[in-house]
Amino acid sequence: MTSGQNVLAAAGAPLKLMPLRLLFLGLLSALTLPAAEPALPTVAFGCITDGREARLYTLHSTSGMEVQITDFGGIIASLKVPQPHGEPVNVILGLESAPAFEAKAQYFGALIGRYANRIAAGKFTLDGKSYTLTTNSVDGNVPVHLHGGKTGLNRVLWTAEPSTRNGQPALILRHLSHDGEEGYPGNLQIIVVYSVTADNALRIDYAATTDQPTPINLTSHCFFNLKGEGGGDILDHVVTINARRYTPLSPQKIPTGELATVDGTPFDFTQPHAIGERIKAEHPQLKLANGYDHNFVLDSEGKTLALAATVVEPRSGRKLEVLTTEPGMQLFTANGFSGKLSGRSGHPYVQHGALALETQHFPDSPNQPVFPTTILRPGETYRSTTVYKFSNE
Repeated sequence: MTSGQNVLAAAGAPLKLMPLRLLFLGLLSALTLPAAEPALPTVAFGCITDGREARLYTLHSTSGMEVQITDFGGIIASLKVPQPHGEPVNVILGLESAPAFEAKAQYFGALIGRYANRIAAGKFTLDGKSYTLTTNSVDGNVPVHLHGGKTGLNRVLWTAEPSTRNGQPALILRHLSHDGEEGYPGNLQIIVVYSVTADNALRIDYAATTDQPTPINLTSHCFFNLKGEGGGDILDHVVTINARRYTPLSPQKIPTGELATVDGTPFDFTQPHAIGERIKAEHPQLKLANGYDHNFVLDSEGKTLALAATVVEPRSGRKLEVLTTEPGMQLFTANGFSGKLSGRSGHPYVQHGALALETQHFPDSPNQPVFPTTILRPGETYRSTTVYKFSNE
């Protein structure tokens, strides 16, 4: 047992009755991070609909990187990367306040769960028992459970605490998702740690424990534009993905269960390709999603922290590397953006105005026995790490 598991088993007490701080200390120790460090720079970020005030925390790395994170939804509201010459550039899409995110852009930069992506019809069977989740999206005239439901982790006001990692600032976020929320079984204790590094990377560590078997699939839903926030479309961004297979979709945007080869298709990013090079190709999967909105089966299979993808913006030379311990990654090219929403810069967010690289387990895994399992059981600790590293070519 890890220390986190020992805490959860302490005295045989029912999980829901144990003090929250005690419950979370075990998970925190598993992440080997100190707590109660000097406060990060923080400001008010507006009141959400239930009247509670959100806060905005700023992490500065010694290399000049700046990341702003709000406790509402764990949203990364801004990510400024240093440049060889000139001021740092914000490379993710975001809005000016927590109420704006809540009303207009609920997934932008947010923590996603309990289950990222889709679960078909909001139903699954676990250990012989059937569960029905809330459905909050309709694809192909069939309701689906998307990104954790109507009140997923992206709409939670997390408990935030400053910390450090390797001498750099970090922010610890905690949340208890109660048994039955959105239809999920089990009380799920979650800790997410954001930390910056001295080599211009944002690291996200996830950990969770449960008192009942339950599906879990956590991710971050940042929208990147390496030209700068609101800088137009990303069709010229050159992408490499270390994946020789992907999961094709049904008309309901649910994986068919096939692990298809990317060879000879517009989904082959094993060599660098610009997003716009093939996004309008006559391929049924691209037509179904009006662009890329697909899960890639990473060659690393989630066995270690490994390079999943590289993105380069050719004019500026800005480069993003994505490393993850997850077996999959969703490439989404903001196919439904229309220019009606403008961000913090005042610039409209146009179609294909960003790309998301959502590290994850595969969509609909609870209903797909050939996919890697997403079931977390009592006595186990869910762990996942993703790193977004920036540089200039």
